[in-house]
Amino acid sequence: MAAEEGDLGRAQRWLEASETGLVCFDRDFRFVYVNAAAAQLVEVPRDRLLGSTQWEVFPATLGTELERAYRHAMSTGERVVFEQYWPPQDLWYRLDVRPGPDGLDVAFADVTESKRLGDEGPAATAHEAQALLDLLTETSAALSATLDIDEAVHRLARLVVPRLADWCIVSSRTPGGQLTDLAVAHRDPRLERVAARYARHRVAAIAPGAPAHRALAAREVITVGDGRAESISELVSRLVTTPTARRLVTELAPGWVASVPLLSGGRVIGLLSLYRDAGRPGWTARELSAAVDVAGRAGTAVETARLYTEAALLAEGLQRSLLTDPPEPEHAEIAVRYLPAVEAAQVGGDWYDAFVQPGGTTMLVIGDVVGHDVQAAAAMGQLRSLLRGIATHSDGGPAEVLAGLDRAMAVLGVHTLATAAVARFEQDDGERDRGLVRLRWSNAGHLPPLAIHPDGSVVVLGGWRADLLLGVDPGAPRRESVLTLDRGSTVFFFTDGLVEDRRTDLDAGVARLRAALTEFAALPLQELCDAVLDRLVAGRPDDDVALVAVRLTGHSPDQGAPADVAPLPAG
Repeated sequence: MAAEEGDLGRAQRWLEASETGLVCFDRDFRFVYVNAAAAQLVEVPRDRLLGSTQWEVFPATLGTELERAYRHAMSTGERVVFEQYWPPQDLWYRLDVRPGPDGLDVAFADVTESKRLGDEGPAATAHEAQALLDLLTETSAALSATLDIDEAVHRLARLVVPRLADWCIVSSRTPGGQLTDLAVAHRDPRLERVAARYARHRVAAIAPGAPAHRALAAREVITVGDGRAESISELVSRLVTTPTARRLVTELAPGWVASVPLLSGGRVIGLLSLYRDAGRPGWTARELSAAVDVAGRAGTAVETARLYTEAALLAEGLQRSLLTDPPEPEHAEIAVRYLPAVEAAQVGGDWYDAFVQPGGTTMLVIGDVVGHDVQAAAAMGQLRSLLRGIATHSDGGPAEVLAGLDRAMAVLGVHTLATAAVARFEQDDGERDRGLVRLRWSNAGHLPPLAIHPDGSVVVLGGWRADLLLGVDPGAPRRESVLTLDRGSTVFFFTDGLVEDRRTDLDAGVARLRAALTEFAALPLQELCDAVLDRLVAGRPDDDVALVAVRLTGHSPDQGAPADVAPLPAG
């Protein structure tokens, strides 16, 4: 027992003689031990500290990195090492917070001199270098994985917070030099809402000599601030001019700002604005170098995404310009839909068409050119025009039209592959009297249509049997299938983007479509199409989606044949 008491006394003397401040907190952040160095460093008598909480003695630490570190260590059991500027003394402290079952043990030391000299010690330097290397690696991986500009800038914001900044704003720059704030991130979810509001007001309020303007003009990183809480108002006045913007940024309490231009090919395409809270250290030279590297990689990625987006919008615009409204025959209601892929780069060559042939029959087309780019969209336009010309000149049936299209592609050198299904609705006198319509169709490698009978049952027409794709062999035979439908039936043509994605194969997708059509069979045709799209792709398809749905309304026997339904010759 005597030996143990001697050891405890020896440990106590060692703790008291240490030049490092040592304090212990209970789980309520109440001081239960303070050594002499700690009391001397914080310039508060030990008897005032013991029994009081950290927040009672030092209320100015609430909301700072110190509070976040203490609470994080207490709640997670993770050790936290960080640096904190303490404005009342104009000193920097390095704190080592170690959680235990009874509370926190904290060691801290004055590192002001080393901060001013830029000497961070070999261990800290190695750790920082590795962390920044990891950041650069993650930046390249994350930004190269998307071609969507909005996704890219939000990924960038999440990468740099909290490793390079407490919060940040990512902006794009127009050719005229105007900034547009695109993404915001803050390490505190509550303050992220404030930062987002600030971003909405910031661009119109940026001060003439603000670091944002200077960074864009100089094409180099510009930093301002001194990290002191009492300097916040001065820093805010250098950033923005309007009362609303100043109020919001003051609430965010920055101590440092770094404006880093996003460069691509020597052009400034945007800005990365980094902020660190008052009371936090500024950026080291290595951190600023990493920020410039991150911004360079981000600039290249964002510019690449922009070019892909422009190409995709061109392709989509070309597609939409060719996807005309369907005719309105008396014997049927026709609904069409086109939905581009959620990823802009996936816009391709899906198309639909519906028109009346010279003989009065209504012809429907659904097709998909292989590929997902402007070339696919352009090829789609060629095929659509060729098919229309062949169908309206020849007045031929679906197989004849597809065969003619295949031969025309070979003669004209349209080197592409495509699937297509062509259908025609026909009716002779007897069928018209009984309210029946014949569906005649031919399928060049496309998914088969589905039919909803008046009783609500749904069938796949023709199974998976289809002829060769277009563009493979211009002499390939083309077959036709014929089905007699009752008045009130609905035929549903679609492209594979509706039923196939990264998680669902074609068989499962068609089964889902069939189930949805069964469930929504009684809906009006336009509502049916919207409900199916919502159920299967929720407005965000992986691939283009085109569909054509036809509901046969029939025609009263005593009204005679409508002008757009050609009677068939006998036999």
